[in-house]
Amino acid sequence: MIVRAECPSDRAGIRHIHELAFEQLNEADLVDAIRQSPEFVPELSLVAEEKGLLVGHILFSLVEVTVGDRSTPTLALAPLAVLPSHQRQGVGAKLTVEGIERARQQGFRSVVVLGHPTYYPRFGFRPAEEFGILPPWGEPCEALMVLELVPGGLQGVRGTVNYPPAFGAV
Repeated sequence: MIVRAECPSDRAGIRHIHELAFEQLNEADLVDAIRQSPEFVPELSLVAEEKGLLVGHILFSLVEVTVGDRSTPTLALAPLAVLPSHQRQGVGAKLTVEGIERARQQGFRSVVVLGHPTYYPRFGFRPAEEFGILPPWGEPCEALMVLELVPGGLQGVRGTVNYPPAFGAV
């Protein structure tokens, strides 16, 4: 299995992965909406390919943590999907590890994820509220987690995660 950046010919396959993995269109629509937005980071839209078949996809895009009139850019990991036939085989973990490393290499300082609180800690994610970071609705949430990509990457960062319009469009 290889992990690589998506290319235009992968788009239908990526959509198919999200539709099957989530059994709905929301996440597939989210990927399409982010791809059309200024928050899209093409180098951080990664696919897992096995024997010529796309089996997984992960997307990191730009978001901000704000308090008052101060905003700090960060990345959001969303969504991550693996074909049902390839789940529980390490595909999601490989995509996550590779995505985190590529984000670090590109100079990003942190990542937020709104996901399963039992899955993401294995990659170093910690509860966002430990850092004073809250979800858009303002109440602490165990599913909102953060990861410092560099030591001190969240030093002085406090506030609310503000997702761009693409997230609200689905």
